[in-house]
Amino acid sequence: MAYDGRIMRQALSRFEEDKQRREADFNQRRRRLYDAEPRLHEIEQQLRATMPKLIASALRRGTDPLPAVRVLRDENLELQRERAALLKGMGYPEDYLEEKPACPLCGDTGYHGGQVCRCLREYYKRVQLTELSRMLDLGSQSFETFSFDWYSTERGERKLSPRENMERNYDVCQDYARQFSLRSDNLLLMGQPGLGKTFLSACIARVVSEKGYSVVYDTASNVFARFEARKFIRFGEDARQAGADTRRYLTCDLLILDDLGSEFTSPFTQAALYEVINTRLVENKHTVISSNLSLDAIRQRYSAQVASRLEGMYQTLVFFGQDIRMLK
Repeated sequence: MAYDGRIMRQALSRFEEDKQRREADFNQRRRRLYDAEPRLHEIEQQLRATMPKLIASALRRGTDPLPAVRVLRDENLELQRERAALLKGMGYPEDYLEEKPACPLCGDTGYHGGQVCRCLREYYKRVQLTELSRMLDLGSQSFETFSFDWYSTERGERKLSPRENMERNYDVCQDYARQFSLRSDNLLLMGQPGLGKTFLSACIARVVSEKGYSVVYDTASNVFARFEARKFIRFGEDARQAGADTRRYLTCDLLILDDLGSEFTSPFTQAALYEVINTRLVENKHTVISSNLSLDAIRQRYSAQVASRLEGMYQTLVFFGQDIRMLK
């Protein structure tokens, strides 16, 4: 599973902020108890001094350290019993002064068994959803809120009515999102504007992101602009950022490239589109592309190589019907 470096840095920052806040709350709680019962503070100091005593006893030459270790152990246990009794008398549980990690799996380090721990992955998912929400209305765009009422049930000369076709597209997109894995296919959503392509793309982005995968959503014009910046801006922060953005497009688990064909087409955009599609196929990364163009139009506007890869390696979903924006 790939992680977006920029998203992960933000997630780590929030992870550390929450960790520091919990530590500050614990220290404040401990100070209140010490003020209410000074003996608790004395016990804590004595317990912290036990370990150096144990080490000193073990290292003392010429004597058997075991009797001294047993004495110190008994002292330690007696202090713990006294502390527990004091806390119980004050109405608190016996372990109230023990600082416990929020995540017992990784001990609040964020990593477990050489992998990103599930607790840090939750931070990553929340940050990623916030980032996606800047371009998508994830508050209302979900599979649960999708409505088929805007699609006609009249078939006309087609085998399927717009509504029947949309129900099929919806099922494919929902299954794709919920069963997404590193072995998933790619999707090409094609049709005229206002038929639900961007809505379903947002639904896919939401579900896949919530599963913990790295998801990047952007319009084709923005993506190609960043590749252009990578090529022509050589130095400084803008160059670094352009390089980072294009790496995100090429390496994220799922790239959703929206509105292909709305950008100004040039030899450069043709080359950039080929790089995105081909690199992600080679690296086994997955892509959802939406476009108002047909495959023939894509072949004419970009290249036969691009069209061939889309035909051979993408599942195509065709959208038709009346423009929902106009109907609304």
